[in-house]
Amino acid sequence: AAAMAGEALAGVPDVQIDGDGVFKYVLVRVRGAGAPAKDVVRGHSWAEYHADLFERTAEELARHGLSCECLGGGRLSHRPEERKIHVYGYSVGFGRADHAVTTEKLKAKYPDYEITWADEGY
Repeated sequence: AAAMAGEALAGVPDVQIDGDGVFKYVLVRVRGAGAPAKDVVRGHSWAEYHADLFERTAEELARHGLSCECLGGGRLSHRPEERKIHVYGYSVGFGRADHAVTTEKLKAKYPDYEITWADEGY
């Protein structure tokens, strides 16, 4: 079971965010049975609330036998024409995500971007 969970976990993208705009994001800790956990970033403009993002993510992961918990949320400002992403804000329901963790995840996916974060702002 652990090997399968590990494979399922490896198949979960670290970052899935919209290509442009300002939108909410959540930082989610994903777990498989007996496998180590990993944190992933999900941010999309269709989500009115952080809970919408988390619930959809949880549903997708459950289909692969993975469980998850929301570590917090915030907002992303993604400006592809400037190659910039700014991480800020918080989730009323889940609290503030660790933006430093989110920033590291984003840097891995967008190595040629300038990625900044701040605890200020909503």
